[in-house]
Amino acid sequence: MVIFMPMTFTFSKNEKLKSKKLMQRLFAEGSSVSSYPIKLIYLKTTLPGTVRFRSGVAVPKKNFKSAVHRNRIKRLLRESYRLNKPTGFNNSEDNFAFLFLYIGKNMPSYSIIEHHMVNVLKNLEKKISYE
Repeated sequence: MVIFMPMTFTFSKNEKLKSKKLMQRLFAEGSSVSSYPIKLIYLKTTLPGTVRFRSGVAVPKKNFKSAVHRNRIKRLLRESYRLNKPTGFNNSEDNFAFLFLYIGKNMPSYSIIEHHMVNVLKNLEKKISYE
């Protein structure tokens, strides 16, 4: 019997998407939801342990040549996800793998990222409830 704890405002090591095989499956079989400039690729899967969601972030080198800018955007995406995940996922009982892609071409502010992150998570919740 697995006991699920209520979600907190953390983004611990075991919640991070690091498996190369799972990432390949995510790109091959995953579905997507977007709110420009954020695209979310997700896949319903089985995950070991008590973690229900594994998530990662990516910013293409094609759009942002400077690693400093890519890392800044990834930090903004992770922080926005960390603060907004409890509002959208407390009701879900399934296990998912997520990958947040920043597909914009301009350097964003945190308020823009957060606004679109909330939209993406709402769209995901709607889409999951219809499946």
